[in-house]
Amino acid sequence: MRLPGTRYQEPGWEQVRKLLGQCSLHALAQCDVGRLVQQEAQYDTLGDYVDLCADALRASARASRAQAPGNSYGETVFELALTLLYELQARPADWAGMCAAVVGEYRRLGPFWLGAGADGLLRKKVNDMYAGLRDKVDSDNYQAACGRPCSPNRMYAFRMLDTARGEIARLFDGWDQHREQVGAILGREIGAEPIEARLLRGGGACKAEWVIAWSESLERFTDSSGPLHTRSKRFASLKTSPAKIDAMLAEIAEYERMSANRDGDWRLDSFEATGWLDDYARVLADSQEAASPGPDQILEARQDELAQDAREPEEGSAAERDDEPVPERGALSLPPRFAEVALSAAGAGAWAERALARDSMPVRLAVYLKLIGPADDCYPAEWLDPATGELPVMQQLALLDRISLPTLRKRRDAAIERLATARR
Repeated sequence: MRLPGTRYQEPGWEQVRKLLGQCSLHALAQCDVGRLVQQEAQYDTLGDYVDLCADALRASARASRAQAPGNSYGETVFELALTLLYELQARPADWAGMCAAVVGEYRRLGPFWLGAGADGLLRKKVNDMYAGLRDKVDSDNYQAACGRPCSPNRMYAFRMLDTARGEIARLFDGWDQHREQVGAILGREIGAEPIEARLLRGGGACKAEWVIAWSESLERFTDSSGPLHTRSKRFASLKTSPAKIDAMLAEIAEYERMSANRDGDWRLDSFEATGWLDDYARVLADSQEAASPGPDQILEARQDELAQDAREPEEGSAAERDDEPVPERGALSLPPRFAEVALSAAGAGAWAERALARDSMPVRLAVYLKLIGPADDCYPAEWLDPATGELPVMQQLALLDRISLPTLRKRRDAAIERLATARR
């Protein structure tokens, strides 16, 4: 399950839990479990435990479990485990709760950590602590991401509903082997594949009444009570509020659709300006070879006409401008040696840079400003105006090149024509 801001709700959590449990046993053995039952020593023990557990995590950082994917955002099991460990140090109440559980076992069994099966009992206490901490961390991050309130119990409910949705989909897919239970969920006898199964398989929504009926059916078909039908009051309000269930299921499904590209290999940041210019030159050449001007050329010609009409200066006026807002006079200044630094960042080996080699750096930047725009991830930082984080505007480039704005525009257009010719 993925929700905005959450990191620990996906299947990778099982490996995070196991890695934390394994390293926690190592840390607790070194810092003396007996100190956990001494209330005055519990806080000091937390610091020792975090340091020792962090050392154990780093020692196992190259193990296959530690390097396994922890979630769909690219974080490994090791990274998630280490982050959650340090969250524990910032939330000592969770550590105090775990110590209270150890004290309870001590009162019942004595110093159980010295006997057989001690590792299992300690691991259970640690697992419970981190399970609660996980939901607190993710619910806090969910609230920060969405601006909506979310308690740890609500995060637990989200996860339960996502599990229910997956289990219902599994039963619907195998409807022929689970006719009775599917019938109990849908409230009718099943003779052929139900239309609900096909709809759900095609991306349709899981319905609240199915979840409630599925939970109720578990005691009959699995001999264990469903999450909505246990004696616990954790989900008491959900069982009688199908509208809440529908809203929560819809939220899970919506974010799942929004983040459906999570497994894609996107490397847009690695593109260079020459890649964009390649595409532009190819399309331009194709349109010029056609019997009539391509749509891009027609649109550009019309835009140039309109822009020229709009910026026609009065005689003797310096008001001529390009297709962009004129900045304040004080904003025209660029850092010293801007042109020299920008030139050093240009890729001399790229075909576009070779084609533009005869032009000054301001003219080159004017070409990129026209073809690509003022802001793009492919621009080197040295090309950008520190004040705006974008390419300098035409007025700045004209001042930098010590030429008039109309002259800069003519040189820019000539350079663009050479680029198109170079790719033919």
